[in-house]
Amino acid sequence: MTNEAARQQMLTQQVRAWSVLDPEVLQVMGEIPRERFVPAAYRSLAFADTAIPLADGQQMLTPQLEGRILQALAITPADRVLEVGTGSGFLTACMARLAAHVTSLEIRPALAESARNALHAVGTANCEVLARDVFDWQPGQQFDCIVLTGSLPLDDARFREWLAPGGRLFMVLGKPPAMEALLVSRDAQGGFRHDSLFETSLPALDNAPRAEGFVF
Repeated sequence: MTNEAARQQMLTQQVRAWSVLDPEVLQVMGEIPRERFVPAAYRSLAFADTAIPLADGQQMLTPQLEGRILQALAITPADRVLEVGTGSGFLTACMARLAAHVTSLEIRPALAESARNALHAVGTANCEVLARDVFDWQPGQQFDCIVLTGSLPLDDARFREWLAPGGRLFMVLGKPPAMEALLVSRDAQGGFRHDSLFETSLPALDNAPRAEGFVF
């Protein structure tokens, strides 16, 4: 099967089948060459329904989850986006195609460099990848969209406070085996709305706060 045929099969049998019907999202995921973000040893799995291994024990998000994230955020051409956990850089590239600018944080320097190279190779210019720990970082601005590609064992208010009025935050909250994907929206008065999207399971972000164990 050619890459193009496999890409179309991914879109129809995986992404659309998981209720991702936004035409802009489907177009972007079909245009960004996902195979360019996959490690060479796993390139044959670029369009498969699986979490592809990356360096340092990390994994790419599945196409279905990437599609659901993009659809939930409803990114517009004027939006400033913050991504926490660059990973391969594929989701970064998709968001950059839809947004004005993407700032992406990756705690692992080797992954950050690999993602920069892949993003440059596909001509993505309106983004920056910073090798930083989000829990030791201050943005200096608010964002229209924020996406956390790892989960939070405990809710963390900092991410909501980094949203601009009208902004949207995608996060996965909880502990395995069942976690909840949430879309948090900030209104013009500074209030927040929380919408439950679906259940999933993701590894926690490095250094994310966790509940203290019981002491007897």
